[in-house]
Amino acid sequence: MKGTECPFCALPEGRLVDGDRLVVTIRDLYQVSPGHTLVIPRRHFSSFFDATIEETAAIHDALHCARIAIDEELHPDGYNIGVNVGEAAGQTVMHLHVHLIPRFTGDMEDPRGGIRHCVHGKGYYDAK
Repeated sequence: MKGTECPFCALPEGRLVDGDRLVVTIRDLYQVSPGHTLVIPRRHFSSFFDATIEETAAIHDALHCARIAIDEELHPDGYNIGVNVGEAAGQTVMHLHVHLIPRFTGDMEDPRGGIRHCVHGKGYYDAK
């Protein structure tokens, strides 16, 4: 990874949980739940939509491997997978990274709606 202004381009090897020539996997420093993991392309670009087909496949494979490791270690009851694209969507580090967030029964009073809660007050709906 090159560059020094981007925290994901200058990751020390000790932070890496896994990786290959296209992506690295790390544990988030500001975890929202135990095991919160990031999958990050080695190439510096900000938008999920700028990933090549090969990078997208590598991200998918890394998410799968991370999920297996987290399952074995923590036995979560579910997962959220999320990507913030652009400042309006909450992206603060302008290097693509995909969040894999383990979820545990009871970690929220009512988790219905999941990632729909990224827009306050809009997450709940009556699914019939």
